[in-house]
Amino acid sequence: MNAPSTITVQGHLAVVDEFVYLDSVIHSLTQSTPDIIRRSAITRAAMQSTDNHLWKSHVSIPAKLKLYNTCSLPVFLYGSECWAVTKVDACRTDALDQLRTLLGIKWHQFVHNDELRITKQPNLTAIIQSLRLSIFGRIARMDDDADVKMILMVLPPDNWKRPPGYSRITWLNTVQLDLRAYNLTLNEAIDLAQNRPLWRLMYMYGAMHS
Repeated sequence: MNAPSTITVQGHLAVVDEFVYLDSVIHSLTQSTPDIIRRSAITRAAMQSTDNHLWKSHVSIPAKLKLYNTCSLPVFLYGSECWAVTKVDACRTDALDQLRTLLGIKWHQFVHNDELRITKQPNLTAIIQSLRLSIFGRIARMDDDADVKMILMVLPPDNWKRPPGYSRITWLNTVQLDLRAYNLTLNEAIDLAQNRPLWRLMYMYGAMHS
């Protein structure tokens, strides 16, 4: 059963499944997929609008990458550190990567994704993972009585069940999946995150070598 959100329109109460707040899609089922789809469409449209003017020009690849990372990626990545990402979301995200356009590679040339890493540009899921682990580290370094840390670390009661229809992937689940690549448990990651330089080195290295 869905749990629709409510908004007030001209003094009347309206029920909606999702709405845009601070340029992010808030869904009644707490899913990140609607926001990812919306941002993918916006980013793709922005890339296409400048396609003939920039991406197909004779501007150097490093200059194109700098513009891409400065002007296009922030549109897609805004708020992405808070996404609870499924496998389908991850595939959809990496499909948005515009390195082929930047390098002038056509769809019929059958160039493998790994070959695109000659630019040393991390894939989008790796960038989002580093952002997610960055904010996790900041939360882990907060005082134990900070509300956000208490909410993050509290465990649900043994008899608690997720309401039907709600996403089974939470933000913390996504973080725990990220930590598996580093052979870290949640508690070990919290301890490691207290060393800010070491924590940052870990997730930045992981993003560059994913």
